[in-house]
Amino acid sequence: MTNEPDGAAAPGRRSEYAQLTRQAIVEAARELFTRKGYFATKVEDIAKAARVAPATVYAVGGGKNGLLRTLIEAGAKDENIPQILARIESITEPRDLIRFVVHTTRVKFEEWSGLMRQVAAAAVQEPGVRESERIAHEGLRGGLALTARRLMEMGAFRPGVDVDRATDLLWIYLCNAAYFIRTDDLGWSLDQSETWLNETLTFALLGS
Repeated sequence: MTNEPDGAAAPGRRSEYAQLTRQAIVEAARELFTRKGYFATKVEDIAKAARVAPATVYAVGGGKNGLLRTLIEAGAKDENIPQILARIESITEPRDLIRFVVHTTRVKFEEWSGLMRQVAAAAVQEPGVRESERIAHEGLRGGLALTARRLMEMGAFRPGVDVDRATDLLWIYLCNAAYFIRTDDLGWSLDQSETWLNETLTFALLGS
């Protein structure tokens, strides 16, 4: 076995350290944004939690705005997204497709609701946060539009419903804001919400 010269090994070690540093900063930002809120979280707080200098947070993550966008984009490009989209394409029974999409949004809401609740609160005042929220919305709406197209291809729509209408209906019931109303305002459990969504969306889209 040949040992690597120090000069050849050093760049690899530096790259690994940079990746670990970035990961620590992003994870610290997510925890603090979720727990304290976007505006209450300071760059110094993120730096302390990640055990780096504040200047490193700016250099590596682009400050709070850049870190929030990184988090949202990571969610939109999660490694299981292609599998979800492929599953939507493969399902051939309309009710099975509705149940799958409802359950998938429920799982994603459980995973991301803490952060997205803070994003929604901060987006009113901060343009950069609104842009991150837009990215999240576009990712979800794209999946819902694909679902609507699949239902159309199955010939499943009730009279008066087309792809655009179906996409809007799916959005009304499955976006984060709708989940917040059911869980926060009405106090529904996610099990109650999922059961109701399956019944309501089936009727709204299929008619029976």
